[in-house]
Amino acid sequence: MSRLAAFVAAALLTVGTCAQAQTVVLKVHHFLPATANVHRNLIQPWCDKIAQESGDRMKCQIYPAMQLGGTPAQLFDQARDGVADIVWTIPTYSAGRFVKSEVFELPFFTRSAKGSSQAYWDYVQKSALDEYQGVKPLFLHTNDGSAFHLSSAKGVRTLDDLKGMKIRAATRLNSRMLTALGAAPVQMPLPAVPEAMSKGVIDGAMVPWEGVPAAKLQEIAKSHLDAPAGQPKFANSIFAFVMNQARYNALPADLKKVIEANSGLAVSAWAGEKGFDAVVVANHKLASDRGNTLLTLDAAEYQRWIKAASDVDDQWVKEVSAKGANGPALLEQARTLILQYDR
Repeated sequence: MSRLAAFVAAALLTVGTCAQAQTVVLKVHHFLPATANVHRNLIQPWCDKIAQESGDRMKCQIYPAMQLGGTPAQLFDQARDGVADIVWTIPTYSAGRFVKSEVFELPFFTRSAKGSSQAYWDYVQKSALDEYQGVKPLFLHTNDGSAFHLSSAKGVRTLDDLKGMKIRAATRLNSRMLTALGAAPVQMPLPAVPEAMSKGVIDGAMVPWEGVPAAKLQEIAKSHLDAPAGQPKFANSIFAFVMNQARYNALPADLKKVIEANSGLAVSAWAGEKGFDAVVVANHKLASDRGNTLLTLDAAEYQRWIKAASDVDDQWVKEVSAKGANGPALLEQARTLILQYDR
């Protein structure tokens, strides 16, 4: 009997050890191709890091280009509902649901991805976590700021040049800004831009320089327009790398620690800088090497654009206030955080 008891105890210990050592595989879903900068320089390195720090007890299975089905606008809900364990997405593709968070998409608001990503993370922790129910934010970031990429070699130098042009917008605030500037916004996700621009459905697109190679805009566009150096960019988009809350809760304590060590303010700063700020110069060169026209608004014209778009801020304040939040206070808080992190 004593031998039988010892055998059973050993068997149970072996089963328990195997269960503890079983690899946790996290399904990670996003809308860009596997060749995209974000996949290669953000998502894959993050996954490699958690695998290394967990001793390969936790790994990612990455599904790029919507391989698990659905549309980019459905990615957040896929994480919340457990279709995927983690997603990388633009929350505001789901229009009207992230009205507090989208303050960082207001025109002429952000300067750099590193700085504004930190501001965005801090702001959400303080004032907008209710918009992320059902998921655990791992890192939140913005891009390097949208520029105009246009089919015409002549390009755009003034508001009059922009008037009536059909321009791709990433989000609804981006659309409002373009309308205020006299353009005709056409809202679509980045993967739809190359075909739409090649076929003349749109005259140009607002895309950060980070997204230029993914959309082949160095080849399709003939001219590009930037805000003056050091000044707030025309527009931005917010991005979220979030995990299903129940999936996180079910992890053993040591694997939770690995996730925590790879989440938060510093990781959001890394995402903004590594994924976006760091590639701007090289992607500018892709366009200039093809002989494209690279333009920058002069200071006086830039102020005209800011004035023309000023009502977009007021509309946002009214809308977020109508949903029960203190719109003026949230706008002031976001601006204060931008000044703190995004100088």
